Amino acid sequence: MVRALSVAPSLAGPLLRMHFHDCFVRGCDGSVLLDSTANNTAEKDAKPNLTLRGFGFIERVKTAVEKACSDTVSCADVLALMARDAVWPSKGPFWAVPLGRRDGRVSISNETDQLPPPTGNFTELAQLFGAKGLDTRDLAVLSAGHTIGTSSHCFSFSDRLYNFTGLDDARDTDPELDRAYMARLRAKCASLDDNTTLVEMDPGSFRTFDLGYYANVAKRRGVFHSDAQLLADPSTRAYVLRHATGAHRDEFFADFAASMVKMGAVGVLTGGQGEVRKKCNVVN
Repeated sequence: MVRALSVAPSLAGPLLRMHFHDCFVRGCDGSVLLDSTANNTAEKDAKPNLTLRGFGFIERVKTAVEKACSDTVSCADVLALMARDAVWPSKGPFWAVPLGRRDGRVSISNETDQLPPPTGNFTELAQLFGAKGLDTRDLAVLSAGHTIGTSSHCFSFSDRLYNFTGLDDARDTDPELDRAYMARLRAKCASLDDNTTLVEMDPGSFRTFDLGYYANVAKRRGVFHSDAQLLADPSTRAYVLRHATGAHRDEFFADFAASMVKMGAVGVLTGGQGEVRKKCNVVN
C-alpha cells in the first residue's frame, strides 16, 4: 500500500470509499467486488458504484496475500485493511482493524439504494446511517473521509450549480453553497451533463488526511449537498465548527478510528457463514 500510494496518491480516497460502499450494502462482506454474471447485475455495475476505482489494485493485493497465506484472509478483510492503509500514509490516524470477516456470495445492484447519496438531505442520511447501527456522530466523523481524493465527477454535485429546484434558470443554484466557490465549480463543470471532469473535494490538501474538510464545510464550501447538510443539524453542526478550527486533531483522529471500526463491523459474516474467496471478483 505504501509503495502504491507513493506512485498513485490519488488512489487513497477511492480505496477508503470502496470499503464504505461495501459495508453499506449487505454489510462488510466484499460483495461490492463481485462481477456481474449473465443472470445478475452486481453492485459494482449499479449507478452509485460506476465511479468506484481500484478494483485491479485490490485484486493484486489479494493475489499477494493468497500467495503468502492461502484460504485465510477474506476479500472483506483485505478491503478493511486497505482502507486503513489508505488513511495513515496520507498523514491520518492508524488503528487496529478487527479481522475474521467472511466473504458473501451475493451481490445485487438494486440493493445499492442503501448507500447514502451525495444529494441526500440530513434526515435521509441519518436514516441510512441509522439502518446500519451508525449514529449522526458517525455521519459527521466519516464524512471527513472526503478530505482525501478527488470528488467524483461533476455530475455528482452539478445539480447544486444548475437547475437546483427545477426552474431551468441560470440563477437556480443551491443557496447553501458559498457564491464564490460556486463560481469556481461552475468554471470547472460547464453543464449538468459533464461526466468526465474531476474536482478536488478538499482543495489544496486532497492528498492529506486533515481537518481541512471541516473548515471547507463551515465556509459552505463542501462539494456535495450531503456535506452541506452537516450544518443542518445542531449536533453535527457543532462537530463541524469545533473541528473547523483545526485545534483538536488528535480528538478527531481518535473519533475517525472508532467510527471506522464501528462501520467495519456492520453486518459481517463470521464462522461458517460465507466463504474466503480465492479471487475477489468471483465466488469460489
